[in-house]
Amino acid sequence: MSTTSAAPKSSARIHVQKFGTFLSNMVMPNIAAFIAWGFITAIFIKDGWINLASGGTLPNDSWVAKIGGWGVDAATCAAKIMLPNGDSQALTDGLQNCSAYGGMVGPMITYLLPLLIAYTGGKVVYDVRGGVVGAIACMGVITGTSIPMFMGAMIMGPLGGWTMKKLDALWDGKIRPGFEMLVNNFSAGIWGMILAIFGFFVMGPIVSGFSGILGAGVGWLVSYHLLPLTSVMIEPAKILFLNNAINHGILTPLGLAQAAESGKSILFLLEANPGPGLGLLLAYSVFGKGSAKGSAPGAAIIHFFGGIHEIYFPYVLMKPALIIAMIGGGATGVAVNQLFGTGLRAPAAPGSIIAIYAQTATDSYLGVTLAVLAAAAATFLIAMVILKTAKGGDDDLAAATASMESMKGKKSSISASLVGDSSSGARGPIKNIVFACDAGMGSSAMGASVLRKKIQSAGFTDVTVINKAISNLTDTFDLVVSHQDLTDRAKQGTPSAIHVSVDNFMASPRYDEVVELLQQTNGGAPAPVSSAPAAPAPVAPVSEPTSEVNEADAVLKLSSIVLQGIATDRDGAITEAGNLLVASGNVGAGYVEAMHEREKSVSTYMGNLLAIPHGTNEAKSMITKSSISVVRYPNGIDWNGNQVKFVIGIAGAGDDHLELLGKIAGVFLDEEQIAGLEQATSPTQVRDAFGKVNG
Repeated sequence: MSTTSAAPKSSARIHVQKFGTFLSNMVMPNIAAFIAWGFITAIFIKDGWINLASGGTLPNDSWVAKIGGWGVDAATCAAKIMLPNGDSQALTDGLQNCSAYGGMVGPMITYLLPLLIAYTGGKVVYDVRGGVVGAIACMGVITGTSIPMFMGAMIMGPLGGWTMKKLDALWDGKIRPGFEMLVNNFSAGIWGMILAIFGFFVMGPIVSGFSGILGAGVGWLVSYHLLPLTSVMIEPAKILFLNNAINHGILTPLGLAQAAESGKSILFLLEANPGPGLGLLLAYSVFGKGSAKGSAPGAAIIHFFGGIHEIYFPYVLMKPALIIAMIGGGATGVAVNQLFGTGLRAPAAPGSIIAIYAQTATDSYLGVTLAVLAAAAATFLIAMVILKTAKGGDDDLAAATASMESMKGKKSSISASLVGDSSSGARGPIKNIVFACDAGMGSSAMGASVLRKKIQSAGFTDVTVINKAISNLTDTFDLVVSHQDLTDRAKQGTPSAIHVSVDNFMASPRYDEVVELLQQTNGGAPAPVSSAPAAPAPVAPVSEPTSEVNEADAVLKLSSIVLQGIATDRDGAITEAGNLLVASGNVGAGYVEAMHEREKSVSTYMGNLLAIPHGTNEAKSMITKSSISVVRYPNGIDWNGNQVKFVIGIAGAGDDHLELLGKIAGVFLDEEQIAGLEQATSPTQVRDAFGKVNG
C-alpha cells in the first residue's frame, strides 16, 4: 500500500520540479535585464538616488527627469501655452498640461522585460524561430492589457514556439526547392500575427483577470497581516526544489506588477531572504557534530554572499525537524518586512545579500537589514534547541547530500563540494555521455560515433553517448566531451559533469582516457582497450557497388559527390561543399555563409585527412531536409596547418544524417578504407563505401 501511494507523490513532485525549471529557464537568462531596469529605476525616478541627493530640487526638464519618465520639455510647453502678452503665470499653471517624456522605466517593464521572457520561452521550445514567434504573440497580451504582462509572456512565448513547431511539421519536406525561405518567413509572420490577435482579445483579458485574483489574495493576506504564513509553504518547497514554480510562476509576475505601480514589492523577499539559511548554518557551526559542523561555516559564506541557497538543503535533510526552524525564520523575516513596509524594485537573483541590497528600494534598507537579521536569529534559536536535544552520533552530511541530489534529479556541484566530491574523486557510475559542439550536427555527431564504438568495444554497453549543440545542454549528463576551444562554454550549462577536452575528433588519445575512467567509476572488468582506433563497422568495398538508392530521398546524392575539387584553400573548399548542399534543393543559399561563420569559431578539421564543415546552430532554420556533400582533393589542401583531402559538407535538419556520419567515421578510422576512397573512380563507389543510407 505504501509503495503504491508513494509513486504518485514522487511523480507529482518531479512534474512540479520540471515545471518550475521550465519557468526558471525563461526568467533566469534575463536577470541582467531586470538588474538594469532596477538600477535605472533606483537612480532616475523622482524618488530615486540622484533627485533625493539633490534635495528633490531637480527641474522637470533635467536629463535625470527625462530618463526617469517624470520630465517635461519646458520649451515645447511654453510654445504651446504662451499667451500673446507673455503672461508667465499662465506658463507656470500650464505646465501640468504638457506632454511628459516617456523615459526608460515604464517602457522597459511594459515592453522589454515581458518580450525578453516570451522570446526566451519560445526559444526554449523551438530555438530562435520559436522565440521570434513567441515574442510576436506576447505583444498581443502586452497591448491588450493595462498591467505589466509577465504571466502572459510566460504563456504566449512557449505557446508561440510550440505551435510554430507543430505547424512546421505539417509541411516538412513538402516545400518546393527555392521556396523554403519564403515559406518559413511568411508562415512565422502570419502565425505570429494570429497569435498576437488571439493574445490581444482572448489571452490578455484572461491573464489580467487571473492576475487580479492572485493580487487580491495577496492583498487579503497583507491586510490581515497573514503574509508570514506563506513561509509554511515556501520553506518546505525550497528543500524539495519546488520553489521555482512558486517563485517564477506566481511571486515574480505579481511582484513586478506591484513594483510597476508602487516602485517596490515585498513579494520579491518572500523566497530570497538569506536570513533563515544563514541562521541554520550558524547553528550547525556551534551545535552541530562531525563533518556537518566543520563544513557549515564555509557553507554559510557561500550561501549568504554567493546566494546559493541549495547549499543548506542537506543540513535540513539530516534532521527533518529543522524545517520548523526554517519556517520560523522565514515567517519572522516576512513579518519584519511587512512591519517596515519594505520591498525590492526587482527580483534578486541569486539570493545573495549583495543582490538583495542592489535591488532594495530607497526607503527599505533598514527594514530589509532587520528582516535578514531577525530571520537569521529566529532560525538560529529554534535550530539550537533541535540540535542540542537531538540524539545520535555524527551527522551524516554525505547521505543527506545524496538524498538532496536524488530529489533534485541531478548532481549538485555546490553541495557535493562539502563532502569532498569532485570529478576526479569518488563518484557514481558514468551512464550518460554527451559530445557537444557549436551546432550539434557535424563534429559532435562524428566524434560521438567514434567514442561510442570505443566504449562499446570496451564492454560498456549500458553507457549512452549522444551529441548535442552546446546551447541545448542541460546539467543532466555525467560526462561532457567537447573541443578544447568550447569547453568553457560547455561547463556553463553542465557544471556538475566531468569535462574532457579534445583537439582531434577522429583519433584523440582522450577517448582512451574516457574508457579508463569508465573502468574506475563503473566497476567490472570489461575488455582492455587498445590504443589503436576502434575497428570500423564493415563497409562495402569501393569496387563493388551495392543496391540502388532512391536518389530523391538520399541524404548523400550522387550529384553531391565531386572527386576532383577545384578549390585551393580552406575557404574555397567550404564554399564548394556548401554550394553542393544548396544545389541538392534541401538547403537555403544563406547556409554557405553560415558554414564560414561556424569555421571562424572552431575548426571543423577532424583528423585523418578529413574536414566536415557545417553551419551554425542558428542556421538550422535554412535546412528543409538533411543533406551531405563530399568533395575529394587528390593533392590535398591546407586546413589551418593540416592536410585535408576529403571535405564533407553537412546540413542536418534532424537525426536522419547521423547514421551516415557514423559510417563515415568508421571509414576514416581505417587507413585502408581511406586509401580505398583515394582510389575511387566514381561517386557511386564513394557512396557505397559509406554504406548507403537513405534520407
